[in-house]
Amino acid sequence: MKFLKIGLLTLLLPFFAFTGVHKFYISVTNVDYSEKDRSVQIITRIFIDDMNNVINERYGIPAKLGTDRESSMDREYLEKYLRTKFVVEINGETVTYDFIGKKYDTDMVICYLEVPNIQRDELKQIGITNEVLTDLFDDQQNVVHIKVDNKKKSHVLIKSHTKGMLNL
Repeated sequence: MKFLKIGLLTLLLPFFAFTGVHKFYISVTNVDYSEKDRSVQIITRIFIDDMNNVINERYGIPAKLGTDRESSMDREYLEKYLRTKFVVEINGETVTYDFIGKKYDTDMVICYLEVPNIQRDELKQIGITNEVLTDLFDDQQNVVHIKVDNKKKSHVLIKSHTKGMLNL
């Protein structure tokens, strides 16, 4: 009987060892200047379940982004949340960006943003403040890649350091 208990415990122990595994919280954003369109174009990728959770937590809306039950209200709150947590600065001035749209790829929501009418010769600095999901997850990391011409800079933004920039 003693050997049976030890054997059973040995078989079950690995299952209990992984019940405390913590999810990794990350988003990835690419910021590029398009000479052709004379605009700063932004693509940000965020886990759908995290975005649904933050919309629910912050606004009390049980969001269903990425499902058949997604509503126009879910989409409105996605954009509203991004506008409060994702800020773009051009040459030190906060600018308004257009929310072009979104699509889904497996478990990610991919959002397309654009700052139109930016002349390259007037572009001296791009700053990104990204606080997306840091109000829900203390260990959230928002990776931002900024590229203009041949200049590139990448930042890992966290709750205590939410801004990255590229000087041209």
